[in-house]
Amino acid sequence: MSSPAQTPAESLVQSVDWLAIAPPTLAAVVALAVLVADLFLPDARKPLLGWACVAGLAASALLLLPLLDGDRATFCLPGDSQVCSYTADRFTLVIQFLVLGGALLTALLSVTALKDARKDLPEGEYWFLLLASAAGAALLPAARDLATLVVALEVASLPAFALVGLRYGDRKSSEAALKFFLSSVTATAVSLMGISFVYAATGTLYLTQIAERIQGVDGQLETLTRTGVVLTLIGFAFKTAAVPFHFWVPDTYVGAPLPIAAYLSVVGKAVGFTGLILVTVVALPSYADVWGPALAALAALTMTVGNVGALRQQATRAYSAVRLLAWSSVGQAGYLLVPIAAAAYSDDGERAIGSTLAYALMYAAVNLGAFAVAALVGRTHSLNRISDYRGLYARNPLSALILAFFLLCLAGLPPGIIGLFAKVTVFSAAVEAGLGWLAVIMAVNVVIALFYYLQWTALLFRAPEGEPVRHVVPAPVTAAMAVTAVVAVALSGAPQLILRFADTGLF
Repeated sequence: MSSPAQTPAESLVQSVDWLAIAPPTLAAVVALAVLVADLFLPDARKPLLGWACVAGLAASALLLLPLLDGDRATFCLPGDSQVCSYTADRFTLVIQFLVLGGALLTALLSVTALKDARKDLPEGEYWFLLLASAAGAALLPAARDLATLVVALEVASLPAFALVGLRYGDRKSSEAALKFFLSSVTATAVSLMGISFVYAATGTLYLTQIAERIQGVDGQLETLTRTGVVLTLIGFAFKTAAVPFHFWVPDTYVGAPLPIAAYLSVVGKAVGFTGLILVTVVALPSYADVWGPALAALAALTMTVGNVGALRQQATRAYSAVRLLAWSSVGQAGYLLVPIAAAAYSDDGERAIGSTLAYALMYAAVNLGAFAVAALVGRTHSLNRISDYRGLYARNPLSALILAFFLLCLAGLPPGIIGLFAKVTVFSAAVEAGLGWLAVIMAVNVVIALFYYLQWTALLFRAPEGEPVRHVVPAPVTAAMAVTAVVAVALSGAPQLILRFADTGLF
């Protein structure tokens, strides 16, 4: 740990480890700089703000490299360097890499989206909100007390509401933002009530201290604590889009600017699952008998409803590809919940959590890539329907092959080896924890998902209707597609690069 123990006389002085907090801090500083610069730049030079955002996010991600040499912590309790509010350990760095990488790819897609719709989307506000949300999302995995966790969660969420509804005069966008806002505010209120109950029972907000003190709670306080645990889980279930708290997802993804839908599907999901892991596995391991069965049931329900919903979209060609991806993301959330539920039944909870992390990294790369191709098709087909992808291979062979590879990864079929291996690690976590019934439900859902993923893949290679019109691929979209494709192919060739998270401890 980098923060030395403090004497009582030094209790009012905090020694801040600036290197540890550098990644989210830089993103926040660039956000403020972009907002101020927007006041002075003429309209013709507004695109520079987008490239400043891209550079800022890239620099924030690079600042993770010096932190790889060991765990660091700061904002610690006086006299106890082991109880801190901010910890940059292995778990934190992996999630921060996912968050900042996802935000960077979103920024690349946004450069073209804003150029195509400059009158509908104010550039300065857009880039400020994206950077601010990314800063909060990067802060959250390092939070080791409930106050910092909630603040980071809201810093990540509040700008996202505005980003969803930022398109002027668009009724769909406004409706999507309202649904997203109401659901998220409800989740926050429920979580805060649950956290207040836990604090009343333990007298602390630090996750490690809660884990120690909560074991000694009995009598009436035990009822209060169990209620607090349940309410906290319900709040985070909203954030992760777990069924039955998923109702906002399809309309929000369709109504939001497409890059923001991609951002919510990856970064927004990472924020919810990270908070859920910290609250359950780190703070409340002794209450695994409460959150374990609840998360297992949520996982089964979420993957089933998500995949059946996606199957219904595929059956009706008039539905948009973004809506299909939205329902697919709900199903994928169910898979991500499985190892967290398994951690409650396993002797090695950290290994189970590693399976969630491995799956999240695979999902982030291929889902962002799929949204990048959707952004390309959306340039010539504003409705972005499933039928618009018919004959994509004839119009743009490389884009069609890339999308087909991403869909096979999500389905878990060769040559998308990384998708197959990631699903196997989740299966293994469930089986090793004795949740055979959950593994069976997951297997059934994988088969259901195969149908709509393969049907979409086959549509790419069918004969186009009418004369094929070639897509002009802007450089930022090309970069986003190339990066995600290279990552997905590399991981399929060497899946051990991320699957090792499933075999080692994270905290």
